[in-house]
Formats: sequence, structure tokens, C-alpha cells
Amino acid sequence: MHGNYLPPNPFAEWLGRTALKLMGWRIEGALPKLDKFVAIGAHHTSNWDFVLFIALKFVLRLNARWFGKHSIFSWPFGGLMRAWGGIPIQRHLRLNVVDQAIQSFHDNREFILVLSPEGTRKKVERWRMGFYHIACGAGVPIVPGALDYRNRRVVIGQPFMPSGDAQADLNALLAFFRPYEPKKPEYAFHGD
Repeated sequence: MHGNYLPPNPFAEWLGRTALKLMGWRIEGALPKLDKFVAIGAHHTSNWDFVLFIALKFVLRLNARWFGKHSIFSWPFGGLMRAWGGIPIQRHLRLNVVDQAIQSFHDNREFILVLSPEGTRKKVERWRMGFYHIACGAGVPIVPGALDYRNRRVVIGQPFMPSGDAQADLNALLAFFRPYEPKKPEYAFHGD
């Protein structure tokens, strides 16, 4: 069994498929068969995005880790969030999360980290570039995953190896996400 994929869990897979079906969503594209990568999900404009990504994680049996605001890891759901791969981040402490994530890639033979470049569900003026610095520092590709609310689909893109030219790479990633409509389009950052 590939370490990035969990053993079959019929209940979790059923739960994920049922959630997607009830909401009328489908998955387009496939995750790469790579041992390590950073996956970015955008545009993150609603709490429903999290529900969709967790359902996707269950359906694909993905053994992925993700960062979340520390407050969502408190009682009563903190244990569940950790069991689903969550890592609490206390942004106000200014810890070097990028270095910690890079070290996790170096310490593990197989590792997938899922991040939202917006870092919040609100309107932002720019993407947080931690995902990019992690991918560059770890020497791993970035796999984009878009939420297209208009057509009710999660679109998984091709792996993208960062070149080191952050602005050019950001422009290429934004171009991938631009055609897909988030839940709240007015909150989406398109780089314009």
C-alpha cells in the first residue's frame, strides 16, 4: 500500500461519496502518483470548502496533512480535526511554519501537505506564499485543486514544479484557478 493512501475504510469512503453526492459534486482529474507534494486548494471563500476537501480526502483515501487555525482544534472537535490530518497553527506566535513543513518533507519518505493560499475565507489582496516556499525548500511539486461551485466539481490539476521565479510561477498557478468560480466570487484573489 502506497503510504500516501490510507487502507480501505468503507465508512469514511461512503461518508465522503455521500457528502459529494448529496451536494451534487464530482471529481475531475486525478492526483499524481508521487511520494511527496504540496497540494493547494483555492479559492477558499466559504466554510463549505473545508467540507468538500474533507469529503475528497475520504473518497481518495488520501493520507494528507493540512494546517488550520489553532482555534478549530479545541474541544469538542479538536481530536477529530487531528485524526483527519490537521495540524494546528498559532499564527500569532510567528513560529517558522515553513521550515517545520520543509523538515516534515525531509523526515518522511511519503508526505502530502494540503494548504489554502488565501489562508482565510475572507477577501485577500494577495496569496500567502508559504505553500510556494515550502515546495521550493522541500524540492517538491505543487498540485492545484480548484473548487468550481458553478459546475459543482473539484478539479485536480497537473503537478507544477516551482522554477524559483515566484512571480512567474504565481501567475501560472493563478491562471489555472481563474476559470473556476468559488462560492463567494467577490472574495477570490485572481492576481488582478
